Amino acid sequence: MYEKKMPKEFNCGISIIMEIIGGKWKSYLLFLISNGIRRPNELQKKVPSATRRVLNLQLRELEFHGIVKRVIYPELPPRVEYYLTEFGESLLPVIQEMDKWGSRHLDNFRTLMEQKKESMTNTALANAC
Repeated sequence: MYEKKMPKEFNCGISIIMEIIGGKWKSYLLFLISNGIRRPNELQKKVPSATRRVLNLQLRELEFHGIVKRVIYPELPPRVEYYLTEFGESLLPVIQEMDKWGSRHLDNFRTLMEQKKESMTNTALANAC
């Protein structure tokens, strides 16, 4: 696991939770695993914009922090599945609230993204002239 040169300080709850679920895909991976999507290939299909390498790194970090456990089944070919630990399940209320918040503000977010797209299109057109 990559370690930054400057040591991190964990002196408040936000810094701890951001260390644990602050990666780009970590909270979504936890959401998917809690909903029964456990195989790396299934997770990759649900997050096609993320590379397999990035997902594996984030899953390894979650495993390191004791949030998920990786189970390797001794069969040919080997099968790997991820499960939430008891510690990981304690994060589910946080993940569920994040999902509710996102759902409540989905329309507003879509409007903002559309405005951003229009702004970028207008800027590109202005620069082309």
